[in-house]
Amino acid sequence: MEPKSPDAVTAPMSAGDTSKIYVVWVGEPTQSSMAEGPDVAVLADGLFLVRTDQTQSQLYHAVKRRLAPKRLLVARADGHPKFKGMEAGALKWLRAGG
Repeated sequence: MEPKSPDAVTAPMSAGDTSKIYVVWVGEPTQSSMAEGPDVAVLADGLFLVRTDQTQSQLYHAVKRRLAPKRLLVARADGHPKFKGMEAGALKWLRAGG
């Protein structure tokens, strides 16, 4: 497996990896900065689901370095979160990842 860039928000998934789902909230609207790549789903302005094999701390620090937000929350979801009224495609993205 290739080493992870410290500034990568998500790392590429490879066969055999056990990915985790995180809820990421950035206090400032920042969809264009955060929502890059297939492992990020936009739920609402500043609210994202991220699928990655990174630890919570690794993801937190990657987002913090990349976006430098004033407010940030990164929380691991235990299973698939339940939600309603979020951006189109978010539930499809979640189901497609297993």
